[in-house]
Amino acid sequence: MRTLRLSRWLATALILLPSAICAQNRTVRTSAELHLRIQPTPSTHRKVVAVVWLEPLGATPVLPFTPQGHYTLLQKNRTFIPHLQVVPVGSVVQFPNADPFFHNVFSLFDGKRFDLGLYEAGATKSVTFSRAGVSYIFCNIHPEMSAVVISISTPLYAIADAGDTLTIRNIPPGDYSMRLWVEGALPPSLQGLSREIKVSPGMNDLGTTTVPIATTATHTNKFGGAYDRQPTSTY
Repeated sequence: MRTLRLSRWLATALILLPSAICAQNRTVRTSAELHLRIQPTPSTHRKVVAVVWLEPLGATPVLPFTPQGHYTLLQKNRTFIPHLQVVPVGSVVQFPNADPFFHNVFSLFDGKRFDLGLYEAGATKSVTFSRAGVSYIFCNIHPEMSAVVISISTPLYAIADAGDTLTIRNIPPGDYSMRLWVEGALPPSLQGLSREIKVSPGMNDLGTTTVPIATTATHTNKFGGAYDRQPTSTY
């Protein structure tokens, strides 16, 4: 009797095993990963600040990417912390002032345009990033302060690591518009780096992309003029 039961168990296992293997293979085949390395030119010893994201095209699945509470861009020691933040479209970003003097946060460029005005130590103001785009953020009093908020509608993004490599995992295979942002690259260069790609199951290595970086970067105040660099400000 025990021999008969064992034979039936082995027969059932042999029938189910191919199905289990096929199911496992299906899981592997539907998992995609993308790798991209940034090479700035001229070369620099500093870590590359870059973001890549994928926007689905056609019948490619659209994954949800919704805000999770409020995000924070802290002002402390005349610095925005963090310098770079990627948030879902519709996110509220708070700008607390942890310095013992005034700040005036503004962004008047292609992303979210806003001017929070002058506000004192300990105060907090917020901005809703209601549309997709790259927002370059500055302080109208302290020209050394800068930050970037990138608002996107897809969770398929990556920030460059210490090796200047960007890796996106768990990508549904399909057709995408690949968008790339690199700090210091001029808008025409960034537009040229965007392209349509087909992501296949498994690992997709896009190799190394050379990005021209501006050697000097300056910005105006919120009125479009030069900053007053005289050390007479009490802010």
